[in-house]
Amino acid sequence: MTPFLKLPLAFDPQRLTTDLARIVPDDWSPHFNTAYYEGDWSGIALRTTEGAHVPLFPNPAVDRYVETPFLDRCPYFREVLGAFLCPLKTARLLRLKAGSRILEHRDYGLGFELGELRVHVPVQTNPAVQFFLDGTQVVMREGEAWYLDLSLPHRVENQGAADRVHLVIDCVLNEWMKAMFPGK
Repeated sequence: MTPFLKLPLAFDPQRLTTDLARIVPDDWSPHFNTAYYEGDWSGIALRTTEGAHVPLFPNPAVDRYVETPFLDRCPYFREVLGAFLCPLKTARLLRLKAGSRILEHRDYGLGFELGELRVHVPVQTNPAVQFFLDGTQVVMREGEAWYLDLSLPHRVENQGAADRVHLVIDCVLNEWMKAMFPGK
């Protein structure tokens, strides 16, 4: 199975930026995996598990997902999520501030073969962001949608002057999603 795939979905970069502008600085929460990064890696949960004590970290014992009030402010993010014709689990905005990096790690329990996929939609990025998946650099542009097998080793460096923000969606593999993968 391919470790990454640009999906045949595209979203309006300007509308993504407009929704991002509805987020204020105090809305961001530091990422809970503090050993995984240097600098500032933070996020905002748009969907999480019901009753999650830390919205960025969904409770794995709960299988009911709810939208957070942040999604009410961001109608285009809601529209983007609605374009996914598969069951959605979590959806988060993840920001890597300029000059920060995410150290190499793996996110277990994700992948095509396991039936749960993680999709990245770049909202804001810059040419100096370097994303490596299993040793290969993956260049993602604003408005694109990418499946990434993050059970493989991956790391990110933002060597640019602007923050990198992705809409990160965890979803359940179904026939609609399978149809986007060659040979499946």
